[in-house]
This record gives sequence, C-alpha cells and structure tokens, in this order.
Amino acid sequence: MYYPYFRGKQFELITIREMAQLFADKGFTPVIEPVRESLNGLKRALAAIHEAGGQAIVIVNPCHGDHQTDGGSITSYLEEEFTGSTNISAGILLRNEMSVDDAFYCINQHLGHSPVLVHSGFTDPKALASSLEEKNLMSQLTNIFIDDYAKLLYRKHFGSSKRILIRDGFNRQRNADYPEVEVFSELHATYDELGMNGFGDFLTVGDVYTEGGGPAYAVAIHLTFIDPDKDDVMYIYHFVSDTKDTPTDPAGKFAQALKKLIIKLDSGNSGIFESQAIEEFRALHKKGHFPGLGYAKKLSMKHHIETLANYLN
Repeated sequence: MYYPYFRGKQFELITIREMAQLFADKGFTPVIEPVRESLNGLKRALAAIHEAGGQAIVIVNPCHGDHQTDGGSITSYLEEEFTGSTNISAGILLRNEMSVDDAFYCINQHLGHSPVLVHSGFTDPKALASSLEEKNLMSQLTNIFIDDYAKLLYRKHFGSSKRILIRDGFNRQRNADYPEVEVFSELHATYDELGMNGFGDFLTVGDVYTEGGGPAYAVAIHLTFIDPDKDDVMYIYHFVSDTKDTPTDPAGKFAQALKKLIIKLDSGNSGIFESQAIEEFRALHKKGHFPGLGYAKKLSMKHHIETLANYLN
C-alpha cells in the first residue's frame, strides 16, 4: 500500500530499523537505494524487517552514491541472504540510458529475489511491456513508477501488473526560504482512483540527492499533517529558526525551531497527529537537548510514517 523511498544514509537506515515492526504490521514496503559503500547499516535494517515479518525492496543498481557504477556487492548480499525469499525483493532502476536488453539482463540476474521494476527515466515502455507480456512475466511483476518520469501514457503499458506510483511531495529549498506551511501530497487519498495498487513518496527529505549538507545557516523541522476538512490533503509545516545569517550554533537554532513546533502543537489547532515522534520532540524541548540534525531528520521521517499509518488504519 505505502512504499516510502529511502536513500540509504545513516539516519534513513536507522529509521527503517526502528519502524520495521510498524511497516510489517501495516503492510508498508520501504524501497531502499543503498548509497554507502559499507552495507552494514543496510544489513541491520533488512534484518529488522525480516525479523518483523515485513517486506522491503532493495535497489541493486543505484543511481546515486558509492554503488552507482557497480551494484555487484548489493546483488551478492541478496544472493547470500535472501535468494528465494518472498519478503526482500531486488529493485531494478530503469533509467534513460538503459535498453530493453539491459532491463532483461537485470531481471534475469535477480529472478531468485522477486525483481521489482522501478521506472525512473526509461524511454521505451511499449517495447519493454511487450517483451514482458511475451515472456509471461508482466502479471508476476510489481512496477513502481517515479511520477516525474512516468506519466499516465507511460504507465498504461503496464496495466496488467501490480502498479505503485511514487511522487515527491517535498519542495526542497534553502532552509531560510521555506514558508510556514504548504501542500505536500494528496496521493494517499487518490492513488486507487489513478488505477494504482499503492503509493509512495520520498518522505520529508525529497528526491534531490546530496552527499552531505554544508553549515546550517538556518535550521528547519519539517512535519506533515493531514487535514480532514480539506479532503484529507496532506500538508507540511516548516518550523524554521529565527537565526538565519550565521553558520554557527546549530543547537541554538534547533531550539528556536523546536519552540515554534511546540507552540503550534499546544495551540490545539495544528492538525498534527500526536505520534511517538512528536512525544520525542516534546521530550527534547522539555530537556532543552539538541540531539543533532540527523536525529531531528529521523524524527521527522518517523512522524510522517506514523501519520500515514494512522490515516490508513
């Protein structure tokens, strides 16, 4: 039903690990694109998913990070640990430089771990769909479409398969430039009307990939909420620090942003679901503790997942 797309940085993988039981309980399937050479964090995340009885999709030919020219170590790991497994699948990114033959080479290489096709720039959907039908593979496959690259006419070629639509709802800007609130997505409420079997997003991080952030001139906490009075559209708050003109004192700027979050929560009309992540934000505010910006990002992602779990309950 819900397919959150993670890039496999440290706090993304920790989020997956900590949310593994909720993912399993709700039938959510994380898509993970490993971007770090070491697979230790990925292994721990998948072990937690497996132990919880959940499902995950691991991209075996990443577009970003340390494996973008060779995903062989990812494939080897899946072969060693999950060949024949029904809960850990190989995700194959179909990009613009790939041919139909390239796609089938990857599919055949990963038949032992339930290949999933992730359409992210591929340019010959008609020929690919025709070949999948000829080989009686279409009905067995899940096709995931990144919305920016696979619009309606593209997706129609794969109508006899299980289809998932992933749309980036996060409008990345400089932290100092974010508005207080803006629309995030309505896909959680409309995916079935679009003929999809599920939906996904890039959480509160977005699809734009960066290796590492520079100094934070402003600190922002991003929190999503669903408004039942507006047809269940999901919005996102950006709680931005008042200090925006110096790269120093991230702890002080986090405290400023967190104070704005707490004031909004305590107003009684924020619309924000009181998730476990929100409990942690409240505890951090009460203690006056700065856990690091990566930890704050993790809480934001966890809140987003919990919000959708509550909505889809």
